[in-house]
Amino acid sequence: MARNDVLAWVESPLQLLGAAEWADAHRTTVPVAGRLTAQLSATADELLDRGARFGDLEPYLGIPFSLLARSGHWLVGDGFSGQFRLAATLLRPHRITFLDDGAHAIAYADALLDRRPYARPGVTERGLTTKLAPLAHETVLRRAAANRAGFFTAFDLGRERADALHERGFGIRRHDFAWTRRTAPPVREPGERIVLGSAQPVDGRITLAEYVDWVTDAAAPGPAVYLPHRRESAEQLAAVAAVPGLTIRETNLPVELVLAGAETPLDIRTLASSTTTTLPLVLAGTSSTLRAGRRSVSTQETAP
Repeated sequence: MARNDVLAWVESPLQLLGAAEWADAHRTTVPVAGRLTAQLSATADELLDRGARFGDLEPYLGIPFSLLARSGHWLVGDGFSGQFRLAATLLRPHRITFLDDGAHAIAYADALLDRRPYARPGVTERGLTTKLAPLAHETVLRRAAANRAGFFTAFDLGRERADALHERGFGIRRHDFAWTRRTAPPVREPGERIVLGSAQPVDGRITLAEYVDWVTDAAAPGPAVYLPHRRESAEQLAAVAAVPGLTIRETNLPVELVLAGAETPLDIRTLASSTTTTLPLVLAGTSSTLRAGRRSVSTQETAP
């Protein structure tokens, strides 16, 4: 085995999109081990249709031990994952690159800097997952000390945080979804007003009634197109479907892929999520506006 044979180990559509961006940025073909879900399969098909530089795509349940054991360089979407902790502790990869798993990139960086617990934000951990945390933490830090760990991210980690990571040996490379924008077909008339679905009711962060109130306000005065979140429940979608002037458009794809080909300004409404970082990059130069709650983000600015 060549110690830098690469494998993308991904569990969500956004992680898979990050792997496609990494492969393009490094001009190399990347095999993929992807969690067996309908959303990930649909995203993989779409990325391949757009020319993603993927090698073999292997669906899996649990931990793809055999694939990981044959690969020296892991592209990992979720550093907080209990499965990653176990695999890293047992197999000790030669090199690790962390892709984006939503806004957890910043929380994970802080965990590696001992500024917060090595645990996913908002989750109470127990059992084996907790016991593996210090072992996985040490494995990652050892790779960084040998200049064999880093981040490939769309998120701005901040100069002070980035400097602290560099001091520990981590490499950091920003990307702006250049491949996603370059390969995107024109958007199929999504509508000027876009409302992005959220899993906050599923996660218990707000009630369903509060969520429907927000959707109703975000869609007004209408018409508007609603792009569901991949983890929305059937009950939530049914409640949203009753909102006047709102059309639900299910794509089973990350919103970054759905909207990347926009050629005219879009008015996008969302609750706080990683899209407040990713979509301004994807829609750079379109004069679109992204409103998260009461905060608006212009996409006229150039990407970093």
